[in-house]
Amino acid sequence: MNLIIHHWDTDGVASSALLVRALALGEFTNLTAPIGEFRFDERLWKAIERAERLYVLDFNVPNEVEKVKVPTLFIDHHTQPRIKNPLVEQVNPSLDGDYYPSCSLVVSEHFGLFNAWSALGVIGDIGERAFEIERVRELLRKANLSRGEALRLVELIDSNYIAMEREAVEEAVRVLLENDVRNLLEYGPWVRKAEAIRDAIEGALSSAEERKGFAFAGFESPFNIISKVARKLVWELGYRGAVVVNRNFHGKAQVYFRVSPEEAQRIDMAGVIERVKALGANAGGKREVLGCVCERDKIEDVLTIIEEHLR
Repeated sequence: MNLIIHHWDTDGVASSALLVRALALGEFTNLTAPIGEFRFDERLWKAIERAERLYVLDFNVPNEVEKVKVPTLFIDHHTQPRIKNPLVEQVNPSLDGDYYPSCSLVVSEHFGLFNAWSALGVIGDIGERAFEIERVRELLRKANLSRGEALRLVELIDSNYIAMEREAVEEAVRVLLENDVRNLLEYGPWVRKAEAIRDAIEGALSSAEERKGFAFAGFESPFNIISKVARKLVWELGYRGAVVVNRNFHGKAQVYFRVSPEEAQRIDMAGVIERVKALGANAGGKREVLGCVCERDKIEDVLTIIEEHLR
C-alpha cells in the first residue's frame, strides 16, 4: 500500500495531489494527523505498519519520521534537521539554506510537474505575497484562473481543516484529482462550509478593540479561525499586532499573537513562547507569531505574559 501523510492545509492537499499525479499512483491511501497536532497518532501508526511505501508531505515532524520502519519519501520546505533514518529519503531545500514558499513547489520541482495545484499551495501558505512570484502568475494564467478565483479556491480547500473535519481534509485530495480545478469554485460542500466560516471570521473581527495600535479580539467558535482573524487584523487592517482569543474551542482555549514585521524586531517572541510553554500550554510559533492551545482557566495567565512583552 502507498500511504501519504500530509498537512491539513491547501499546501498539504495540493502537494499530495501533485505526488499522486506525478507518480501515477493507481492505489493509494492519504491521511492527515489530528488537526492542529504535529504528531502521528495511533491511527497513522497503524496505517504505517501496513504500508509498503510511505510519503510524508508538508508535515514538519522529523522526530516522527526518524521512527518509521518502511521506505519513506519525506518532502517538506520547513526548517528541520537532517533525518538519520536510512529508510528515509529527505527532500527539503531548507537543508541547503534555500527558501521555498510552499511544499507544492518542492514537489513540483522534484518531479518536474507544475500546474495550478503548485500555485495554490504557495497562495495557501503565504497569501497575497504569492502573486509577486512569476511562476505562480504563469501557472494561474495557464489554468485560466484569476487572482480572486485562486484565493477563493484556497479558502474552499482550507474550509475543511478550519471546520476541524479530518476526513474531509483527506477526501479533498481525491476531489482535486477527480475534478477540473475551475469547477471546484462551485463545489457545494466546500462552498457551504466556507460561507459559515466567513461569517464567523467577520463576527470575530467585529469584536476587536484597539490599544496603542494593537488589536485585541475575543470570541467563541468551533471553527479553527484564530490565525485567519489575526492575519486580517495585521495584514489587511494594518494593526501593529493582534492578540486573538477563542475562549471555547471544543472545550479548550486558543490564543494567537501576531505582530507586524516591524514589531517583530522589538518583541522577543521566542521568549514569549517559552514562558507560555512553562504554563503547561501547547505553544509554538516563529519570529512574528505565537499560537497556543491551553485550558480555559489559563487564558488570563497567557495574556498577562503577552502584555508584559508588549509593554
